[in-house]
Amino acid sequence: MNISFVDTGPGEKGFFEMELNEHRIEFCDAAGDCAPDTQALSIFINSKIDAAFLAEHPALQLMATRSTTFDHIDLKACARRGVAVCTVGASYGDKTVPEHCFALILAICRKLRSAMDVGHSFNYEDLRAIELNGKTLGVVGTGRIGRQVLRLAKAFGMETLGCDSRRDPKAAATLGFRYVSFARMLRLADVISLHVPLTPSTFHLFNREAFAKCRRGLILINTARGPIIDSEALVDALDSGIVAGAGLDVLEDERVMRKKAANILTQQIIEHLQESFAPVEPLGNDPARISEVRSLMHNSKLVGHPNVIVTPHIAFNSQEAIARINRITVDNIHAFLSGAPRNLVGPRASRRKRKKTCT
Repeated sequence: MNISFVDTGPGEKGFFEMELNEHRIEFCDAAGDCAPDTQALSIFINSKIDAAFLAEHPALQLMATRSTTFDHIDLKACARRGVAVCTVGASYGDKTVPEHCFALILAICRKLRSAMDVGHSFNYEDLRAIELNGKTLGVVGTGRIGRQVLRLAKAFGMETLGCDSRRDPKAAATLGFRYVSFARMLRLADVISLHVPLTPSTFHLFNREAFAKCRRGLILINTARGPIIDSEALVDALDSGIVAGAGLDVLEDERVMRKKAANILTQQIIEHLQESFAPVEPLGNDPARISEVRSLMHNSKLVGHPNVIVTPHIAFNSQEAIARINRITVDNIHAFLSGAPRNLVGPRASRRKRKKTCT
C-alpha cells in the first residue's frame, strides 16, 4: 500500500518506517505534496482535507488523522468518495492534556508571566497569587480528559463541577463532582476548563452573552479548540475584569502563534493587490475577509495580553503521548488493511454501528 505521512518529526519517521516496512512510505511537509496514488494518508490538524484534495488523490482509501478531533476533514466528502476516516481517540492524551491544563491554571494564579518580567525590584502586591484550595473548578466536557482534570482538581482541594450533554452519574459519584447546567456553571465556577469538540453547538460557546453571566474574576482555560471561544468577546471580558486570566493552548486563528498578525495582514494586502492589479480597498466589502482580519487582530491582542498565557498548541505534546499517538495510528492502518477498521468517525462509522446493533 502507498502510505503518506504529513507533518512528522525525524524520530517519528523511523518508527513508521519500521512498523510499516512492507508498504511504500513517503513523508511530506504538506498534504498537497502527497503523491496522487496515495492510498492511505496520515495527517495532523494543520492539514485541511476537502473535496478538492480528494479529487486530486483518486486512489485514497484511508484518512488516519493523528488527533482526537476531525473538524479539519470534510467527512461528508470522504463518505461520498468511500474514504474511511479514523482518529486516535481521546485516550492518548488523558494524562498529558490535563497536566498542561493545570500548568496553565497555576501559571495564571501564580502570575508567572508578570513574575518573569520583573527586574531586581518589584512590588509584592502586584505579584500576589491566588490559591486554588477552596475554589470551584468547572469542566465543560466530562470525557476521559475532562474527568482527569476533575480528578487532579481534588488534589488541590477544589470543589468540582461538570457540564455535559451526556451525563455519567457513576463517574460523578466516583470522582466526587456535581453535574450542573452550563448557565449555572458560569455563575458558580472560579475556573473553567474546556474539553469539548468543535461542533456547530460549541462554536463560540463562550461569547458575549456567556461572559456576561460569568462570576467576575473567572480564570478560563482552553486546550480543546480555538473557535469554542469568541476571541473578540474574550478580549473585552479580560479588559473589563470579568475574566481575570486565560490560559490558551489554542486560538481561533493559530497563525498568530507563528507569525505576527501585522505581518499576516500585510501579506494578505499584497496578495490582494497582486490579484486585482489596482490599489483599491484591499479587503473590499467581503464579509469573510473582514471577519478574518478582525479575528487575526483579536487573537494578536490575546497573545500580547498581560493576563493571558498562550502556548502554541502543545498540550498533547509529551514524549509518552506522541508514542501513544504513533502506536494507535499504526494499529489503525493495520486494522483497516485487515478488514476490521477501528476508531472510525463520520457516516461510515455510523453505518457500522447500526449494522452491529441489528445483529
